[in-house]
Amino acid sequence: MTGLDRAQTPKTRPMPHKRTALVASLDIGTSKIACMIARLRPCPPSDALRGRTHVAELIGYSQIQSRGVKAGAVVDLNECEQAVRQAVSLAERMAKVRVESVLLSVSGGRLQGHMIEAATDIRGGTVTAADVARLTSTGMRHATGVGRTVLHALPTSYALDGVKGVRDPKGMVARQFGVEMNVVTADATVAHNLMLVVERCHLNVEAMAASPYVAGLSVLTDDEADLGAAVVEMGAGTTTIAIYSGGRFVHASGFAVGGRHITMDLARGLSACIADAERIKTLYGTVLTGGSDARELMSVPTAGDQERDVPQIVSRATIGSIIRHRAEEIFEMVRDRLADSPFAAEPKARVVLSGGAAQLTGVVELATQILNRPVRLGRPLGFGRLPSEAKNASFAVPTGLLVYPQYAHLEHVEPRHTRQLRTGTDGYFGKVGRWLREGF
Repeated sequence: MTGLDRAQTPKTRPMPHKRTALVASLDIGTSKIACMIARLRPCPPSDALRGRTHVAELIGYSQIQSRGVKAGAVVDLNECEQAVRQAVSLAERMAKVRVESVLLSVSGGRLQGHMIEAATDIRGGTVTAADVARLTSTGMRHATGVGRTVLHALPTSYALDGVKGVRDPKGMVARQFGVEMNVVTADATVAHNLMLVVERCHLNVEAMAASPYVAGLSVLTDDEADLGAAVVEMGAGTTTIAIYSGGRFVHASGFAVGGRHITMDLARGLSACIADAERIKTLYGTVLTGGSDARELMSVPTAGDQERDVPQIVSRATIGSIIRHRAEEIFEMVRDRLADSPFAAEPKARVVLSGGAAQLTGVVELATQILNRPVRLGRPLGFGRLPSEAKNASFAVPTGLLVYPQYAHLEHVEPRHTRQLRTGTDGYFGKVGRWLREGF
């Protein structure tokens, strides 16, 4: 059994409202690793992004090719560790600071959200903070299967004597008190190995968060979260979904199909090497078929790489059709998951796409058609000093992680003494002190 089995992953302390803080985010993806370092400065409340108490000013960032990761899970510790060290070191050099701890995203490990209802009798007549903690803790444990770990335990509403919709029950009078909460879990082994990689780089994991949840914190407006929205984070190895309703994160799910599968389809369909297929996808990737440019011909080097091999001539239509087939399959899988979630009850709610694979030409139109809902492409909102290359959908997760500490107070956190779990290196979650990086 891993140290994270049926336990909660590390959680960050809530952000003090009046203090400036330095935070670093790390998004270890299947195709890229992004590291961002920002200064969080207190800011006056904004109408558009109501939950944010701070503005994130980016001071350093990096994006490099990922190694040792497949479908959002670590498959080679050494390769992945080297890539993480490189990404963090590049961001540190740009920011001119040393990072001790990072906020880490999780996209692999079959993310799943469960809406749990739990109720208990109140002994003293009024609801205390201890009652709330006891009940949410029970609900959380009930939702966590063997081999799973809790990424988020978010109470969405409370009930007093059967009256639902209570926002904060503390101090209120009732005989019976209930909670409804969204418990998001992932495979413990996947989360554990991601932590292991980071700790091997002499970094502390400040908190772990589900990729689609933090993508939503970055790209959704308050109105969208209030009226209901689904964030579809389209990565290379995984596609993950977060559902928001009434301003709260209420559901999560995901599957291991993503942009990397489109690249592999192109490599097979065109008999090209993977690097060429990736380049073709990036330069000419579209899910739109037809039109005059579809007849345009281009030469593709053959995978054999022999001098004698004659490059083959393919039409843009052929490339578009290969890409479209896989993109349709991804959106059909998204559609099925949305139908099985609380989102199905909100017919007018919109879908916001994020992640690298969401940037293929025509993806918004295709998603609108298959999901039969309004769809838009998400980009990071409300960030100070974001460079132009980081203003797109593929940076939704690392920018969302920078915002995440401002929302930490919404989550139930298990008492520290129950989660002093070693991860196999010399770090453990319950530790209050930070590590200083070695090798200055």
